[in-house]
Amino acid sequence: MRAELSVDTETEQWETAVAQERSQPLFPPVVANPFLQQMHISAWRWACTILLGTVLVPVRVACLAFLFILLWPMVVLSTFGLPAQQVEPTKHWRKSLRKPVLKFLFQVAIFFAGFIVKVKGKKATRDEAHIFVVAPHSTFFDAIACVVAGLPSVVSASQNVQIPIGGKLLLLTEPILVTREDPISRKNTRNEILKRVTSGRKWPQILIFPEGVCTNRSCLITFKLGAFSPGVPVQPVLLRYPNTLDTVTWTWQGFTGFQACMLTLSQPFTRVEVEFMPVYIPNDEEKQDPLLFANAVRINMANALGVPVTDHTYEDCRLMISAGNLQLPMEAGLVEFTKIGHKLKLDWDNVHKYLDEYASIAVASKGGEIGIEEFSSYLKLPVSEPLRQLFALFDRNNDGIIDFREYVIGLTVLCNPTNTEKILQMLCKLFDLDDDGFITKQEFAAALRAVFGVPDLDITRLFQEIAGKNSTHISYNTFRKFAQTHPVYARLFTSYLDLQAAYIYSLPQDIQS
Repeated sequence: MRAELSVDTETEQWETAVAQERSQPLFPPVVANPFLQQMHISAWRWACTILLGTVLVPVRVACLAFLFILLWPMVVLSTFGLPAQQVEPTKHWRKSLRKPVLKFLFQVAIFFAGFIVKVKGKKATRDEAHIFVVAPHSTFFDAIACVVAGLPSVVSASQNVQIPIGGKLLLLTEPILVTREDPISRKNTRNEILKRVTSGRKWPQILIFPEGVCTNRSCLITFKLGAFSPGVPVQPVLLRYPNTLDTVTWTWQGFTGFQACMLTLSQPFTRVEVEFMPVYIPNDEEKQDPLLFANAVRINMANALGVPVTDHTYEDCRLMISAGNLQLPMEAGLVEFTKIGHKLKLDWDNVHKYLDEYASIAVASKGGEIGIEEFSSYLKLPVSEPLRQLFALFDRNNDGIIDFREYVIGLTVLCNPTNTEKILQMLCKLFDLDDDGFITKQEFAAALRAVFGVPDLDITRLFQEIAGKNSTHISYNTFRKFAQTHPVYARLFTSYLDLQAAYIYSLPQDIQS
């Protein structure tokens, strides 16, 4: 009896902690989807674009083609024999070929493409700052910043080297290549950056897009730490495209690369501003903490741009695509992965597993959100007061629906703590009314009827899901496995523990003992 009371005390303490946790939001509101390009183009603007495009696109493509015919031999010569990932700085003759001739030809190409580039601020020398951090990153046209900065080395996805023509141009910068899905590759990238900025050899400056993925420039998402791990001064570089019509943005939802290119070439001109901010010198604390360093630089850049910061990252894009594959709205996967991962100690595999679970509940609901009816159907239990209370724990903003973000938080903060070995053993013992080591369908039904206060509760589907289709009883191992793989049930099952404890407390003191 005393063991049961101690479990109940533990449960009450946990409930108090949950109540305190719910008194203020775990996360602030999510900003609009930063990976969505939505541009309304009027019929008049379409007509102008098509008319201008029929003239401008052929002329500009012809000029660019002629320029690349001149440029290509020099590119091939200067990259001949170069490995994709270089282990030592480029020899002097290659550098003298690349600068300033190639830089001039790239500037001409930018002009032929219709870009008017405005440069603000002063570019730092290599002694002042080894690294440029450029944001926001929203399009392949951001390569203009690389030309303006004097063709420094860039950090780029490894597959970009395979792009025809573009891959050769990328090799000119002595790039640092990274495979974004591979943690080992990311670690090697950080080590390579550290080696280049501390070796004392004449490596060129490094240009990094720290967001690591294209956005719509509505905010600055999480900065990757590669540029900040060495703890050396960096120069923030801002990119702006102050045009009435945004044709350049190329992100996960919106224009394709070809559409963005054709629309941009069809404009009379496209403005772009490249602003070199003052060099940011980290203090001693920031040198020791790359995350603190990165956030300080990001906030400075966001303030200069007049946009918010968010904790979205490349993993949010992967979740967004996965949500689409599961017939959920793609926005369902945007959980600000960095924030939710750090707060709840979750990794990609955990959150992706929760997305699959969530999809099995929400796929039939409009908008990919769960109401109480979908929730009860998934649990194979009727809508009742205990179920409403559980639903309310998930529904953090009390709007009557659960989105994927709330589901992840609910499972992690509210349900998983009840799945301790001690509590599961106690529950299984209480469900087993005849103490034979197994829970029959009748015993399971009696327990849940007491919880739900429904005398004719049909638990057939739920019992079969736990026990197995042809089984007539549930063993402890079966119950434990189900509870741990379906944590959303844990909070409901422990309601029976609360009822039993309340009953014990109501008995006379001598019987309790």
